[in-house]
Order: sequence, then C-alpha cells, then structure tokens
Amino acid sequence: MNIRILLAGAMLCTGIVQAQEMVKGRVFIDVNKNGKFEKNEKGLAGVSVSNGREVVQTDGNGNYTLPVDKDNIIFVVKPTNYSFPSDSYNQPVFYYIHKPLGSPKLKYATSSATGAIPKSLDFPVYPKAEPNTFSALIFGDPQAYTQEELDFFKKGIVDDISDKKSFLFGISLGDLVGDDLSLHEPYKQTIAHMGLPWYNVMGNHDMNYDVTVDSLSDESFEMNFGPNNYSFNYGNAHFIVLDNIIYPNPRTGKGYLGGFRKDQLDFVENDLKFVSKDKLIVLAFHIPLYHENSNVFRNEDRQRLFDILKDYPNTVSLSAHTHYQQQNFYGKKDGWHQDKPHHEYNVGTTSGDWYSGQLNKQGVPTSTMRDGTPKGYAIMQVNDNAYTFGYKVAGEDAGYQINLIGPETVKSQYAKRYKMYANFFMGSADNTVEYSLDGKEWKKMKYVTIADPSYHYEVLKYDNATSLMEGRRPSDAVKSSHLWEFKLPNLKVGTYQITVRAKDMYGKIHEASKELQVVK
Repeated sequence: MNIRILLAGAMLCTGIVQAQEMVKGRVFIDVNKNGKFEKNEKGLAGVSVSNGREVVQTDGNGNYTLPVDKDNIIFVVKPTNYSFPSDSYNQPVFYYIHKPLGSPKLKYATSSATGAIPKSLDFPVYPKAEPNTFSALIFGDPQAYTQEELDFFKKGIVDDISDKKSFLFGISLGDLVGDDLSLHEPYKQTIAHMGLPWYNVMGNHDMNYDVTVDSLSDESFEMNFGPNNYSFNYGNAHFIVLDNIIYPNPRTGKGYLGGFRKDQLDFVENDLKFVSKDKLIVLAFHIPLYHENSNVFRNEDRQRLFDILKDYPNTVSLSAHTHYQQQNFYGKKDGWHQDKPHHEYNVGTTSGDWYSGQLNKQGVPTSTMRDGTPKGYAIMQVNDNAYTFGYKVAGEDAGYQINLIGPETVKSQYAKRYKMYANFFMGSADNTVEYSLDGKEWKKMKYVTIADPSYHYEVLKYDNATSLMEGRRPSDAVKSSHLWEFKLPNLKVGTYQITVRAKDMYGKIHEASKELQVVK
C-alpha cells in the first residue's frame, strides 16, 4: 500500500484491558517509486521494524509481524544504504500511526481516528549508497515562541548554511517551538528549506501540558512528526532518538522530570539486539543526563541505559535544553561500565539565549548564550565508527572558535592589574589553552569557572541603560565551563600581539589573536 503520514491517534482508556492484534506487512525496494508493492519488486531482508517497544527483523522476503494495541506507531529502522520517501517538508516517511479510536481532544490538534490496521502494512525504501565518512548538522533548541522568532531562526541559522548539500541529514534536539504547538507546522516549513532528511527530538516545550500521564504528552508531536522514540542507520553509525521528559513529574505531580519510561528503555534494548557491537551508537535526546542532582534526571533510568550500552565501546550522546554549551563525561562513579568515559555533548542552541539582545549584522538578535557561547549549531563528522564535533557560530567564519576578552588599550604602569580571558566554545576543563605575546614563549592559561566577562558586560548595558535599548534583555550569566584567564605582565609602551591557542579533545588546534596597545 502507499505509505503516508496519517494524522491520527488512539484514545488510551485507563482501567480497560485492550485486546492486542497483530500487524503484518513487508519492507520492499520500491523500484518505480510509486509507494505500492508490486509482484516484480523484492522485499528487503534483515530490516528492523518496531511498534515502539518490540523490535523484529524482516525475513528473507522482507516480511514482518508485530503486535499492536490501540496506541502504536509502527516504524522502520532505516537501513544503511537505503532511504525513505519524503513528504513535502523533507521529513522521511518511515512510520504509520495506528490509533483506531483517535487521540484525546487536547488544547492543540491531535490525531484523528485511523480505523482498522491495513491488511498489509508495507513500507517502501529506495537504494541509496552512503559513505562511511559523512557530516550531519545538529541543532539545539530552535524554540520559537512566535512566527517572528521562526523568521529569526530561518534568517540567522537556516540561511547561514550555504553548503547544505555537504551534509547527509540533520537533527533538531528538541524544543522545536516554545509551548505553542500550532507553530510545529511553520517550523516544518522552515526546516524544509534545509533540503535534507531531518530528524526531530521532542523537548519539554513541544509537549501537551493538558494531560495527566506521560504517554499522552506527545500526542500533538506524534501527529506532526511521528514517533518520538525511534532509530536509524547511516554508514557504520546507529542513531537512537529518545524522548527523555517525564510529564507530569511523578514525584511532585507538577512540571517535568528528566528520565525514561520502561517501555522506552525496552525499545533501546530490543533495538540494539540487532545492532553490531562495533557500530558507533549515537543517542539523541533533549535533557542532559545529569549525574549530580536526581531532582533533574532520574538516576535509575540513566543507570539502565548505561547497563544496556555496556557492551558497545563506541558511543556518544547528544543533548540540548540548557542554552549553554558543555562537554559532559560519565565514568564508573556515574554508573558507566567501561574504562573510557561516555561523552555527552550538550550542544549550544540555535535560538541562543532565546532570541535576546540587540540585532547583529544578520539583522537578527545576537542572542549569545549565558555562558558566553555565541548562537550557532554543531557539525558532527562520522568516520566509520568514530566521531568528532565542530561548532559553527552563526554569521561568522568557521575559524571563529575562541573569543578573546580584555582591554584594547592599557597604561603601562597599570598593565599588571588587567586579565585576559579566552572563551573556547568547544572546550572542557581538561583541554590545554595557552597564550603568547608577540610570538614568544607559550604559557598555559588558568582554567576558571566564572561568568564570561564579555557576556556579563552586555547584560549590564541593559541594566544601566539611560535610554530604551532594542531587543529583549539577555538572561543573567551562568558560570562557563570553557573559560581560561591570564594576568598581563609588566609591559613597556608599545603594541603587542596576543595569540591564544587551544587543543580540543580531538587534537585539533584553534587560534585567536588580539592586539593590545600599551601607552604611557
């Protein structure tokens, strides 16, 4: 049959045992790309198909059988070297919503009744060769609260990427919009301009708040984007997308809690049964896996996830949510079972500090994040089962990786009273950051965990303004996890070139320079 995204969903009835039925169908190579299985077309063997918990693989003829109830999304795990049909927004069509009774009626639109499951639920795929070395775009929190902010997102981020076709696909790490779920549709229209297959994570601002159980908090998201727990393959990498927001918070009944339901972790475990141990496993979710405060993320859920991953040596996680950028590492004290810590890249956001501040040269709010990281997006580079990340500041040259902060002119007699700071956007505490005056001896800078002075200064401009300043006042600063400092030495009158270099976790060297005038 012709697979399409059906705008439908199932009302979950509490206290009533639902009869379970089976769904059958095939994954097939759609030679003529008409969406229909025909006798001259072949099924594809060894492809995973899931109902969101159970995962099965197609047989030699591409056939599968899965149990379904009254609220399921049946989806295919994209195999390497194959693609799916795409809809008008470039969203891959890899799923079927099965909600025969429809979703609950909520504030924002949800799925209509789908009726009976098709006799044969078939999924077309197209052969498409993929390299084992590729790049993907990673967007943190577009989080537009209005159409104007969506326009800022397009102009400041989407239009900034001129080489879109150099990437295989993209991922948005949740908070696609800001609470107004009617903006999901214009968000899709905006992201369609990327011209790439695009995968979306659900964030806490993409939820239905007018529900009483977590399993219903994604009804509008599912209608607009399909499953919020799913996986796909590119090259030798296996990507797992998860909703890690539990709403309402089971501890308080209010707000939300970071964590996973049992059925979600069952899906991860069942999914990985069919994934080779030598693949790169990339997890994408919204809230970081905090390990210090169980009031933010439920420890037992993170532990089960780590238990499931214990035999996979090549893993990395992607998160957003915080509106600052940091590199998190989880070791054995955090429940990680391997000697090499698990790396989580908490990606800076495309909305920056929620579209705050004055307009920049792109004509959009500067929106520097609270830790001094400029608004931008991440680039993931995969080479077989290894990875690296880079960060691209929107509207700036790709080489802009360090912001040097300090005076441009000082008096010679007071030079030692001044400090110079380097905000290395992709940095972490164990990186080496050094400085040199006029190309002479390289000396180590001191790692500090304080607020970025440059960002704090921009906030103070609003707090001390004597006339109305354009734009929204930026948020208060937070301590940066990637800031270094050094004190100026005694300096004679003259012009000095200050150069800072930083080695990132992948061994790449980044440099930035600043001229300093010393006067009498």
